[in-house]
Amino acid sequence: MRQAIRSLVAAAALAAACDPELSGADPNLVLTPVSTNIDRPVALTTAPGDPGRLYVTEQAGRVRIVENGIRFSTPFLDIQNRVSCCGERGLLSIAFHPAYQANGFFFANYTDVNGNTVVSRFRVGATNPDRAEAASETVILRIAQPFGNHNGGQLQFGPDNHLYIGTGDGGSAGDPGNRAQSVDELLGKILRLDVELEAGYRVPATNPVIGGKRTELWAIGLRNPWRFSFDTATGDLFIADVGQNQWEEVNLQPASSTGGENYGWRRMEGNHCFNPSSGCDDGSLVKPIIEYSHSEGCSVSGGYVYRGKSSYLLGKYIYGDFCTGFIRSATRDAAGSWSTALLFNAGFPISSFGQDGFGEVYVLSYNGAIYRIDDLSVRRRPARPVR
Repeated sequence: MRQAIRSLVAAAALAAACDPELSGADPNLVLTPVSTNIDRPVALTTAPGDPGRLYVTEQAGRVRIVENGIRFSTPFLDIQNRVSCCGERGLLSIAFHPAYQANGFFFANYTDVNGNTVVSRFRVGATNPDRAEAASETVILRIAQPFGNHNGGQLQFGPDNHLYIGTGDGGSAGDPGNRAQSVDELLGKILRLDVELEAGYRVPATNPVIGGKRTELWAIGLRNPWRFSFDTATGDLFIADVGQNQWEEVNLQPASSTGGENYGWRRMEGNHCFNPSSGCDDGSLVKPIIEYSHSEGCSVSGGYVYRGKSSYLLGKYIYGDFCTGFIRSATRDAAGSWSTALLFNAGFPISSFGQDGFGEVYVLSYNGAIYRIDDLSVRRRPARPVR
């Protein structure tokens, strides 16, 4: 989805050529279908205090509840009339406030009808936990988008209870405005906000001092961080950044970081000079832990560190590619080096991953299906009772 025309054409050809491959490279690993009637799913999450119920973001502007494999017919949230879709625009993710069970707040990142990024707070219905109040919207942040691609769109609350926001570099190709490196721009960054106000936000006092006008910046030098996630056990932050012409990458910010990392774009694409074409690295840039070339795929979809019941997958970072449909795991050895292994050749365009409150990981097909990664050697938890 993030490489717009190129990625969508490649994905359509892939989907037409083969059926989903649900068995993995390891004979115990399978992709278990959870729901197959979702419209262009792009994100999946759960709410605090309700670890098994899935909230699936549909790009056109709806959020669906899926419980015990059943998709509720009425959307949890429907803001289609406010959203510009599709290509790389749309309703791109939601994140529940850590105190959601008490305050009913959640946040959404979407592209509005004018093509700009909006981050808003919503509230669940006072009497119906299955429906949010679309009229409760309070806009937290609005960012002008100079082009129609590279919208980023990920929202996550960190272990510190602050809201982290991924923004793309504003689009076109090659970051013509050099926005990802500019400390006066919100684009091409990870932002970190305190959203505990009645309206708007404040900048946490512990945000790094990077210089420039925008103190919201937590990390810079990103092209299109389509998906990032925190390891629920360690607090480490994994950032998958979609590449330009040749290289896809995944970056790691350790939990001990105080922010301020520069992940290199547009000076570098992965581990390679981009602009300028040589002499780009002065030692200040943070290199990716994973990169792969466009001979293997063309649009990385970031995932999660697995923290479920499978001992085989435990602690592995799971990610995939939208264009070729591979799903891989990444593991760090005692010396700190990372290696990757193939889990699945899924045969569908992987738009995103999700994780439930039990640490299990889900795979989203842009074609409209959701799968859970299961280890057949592990007995699954009993199904939750149907509401």
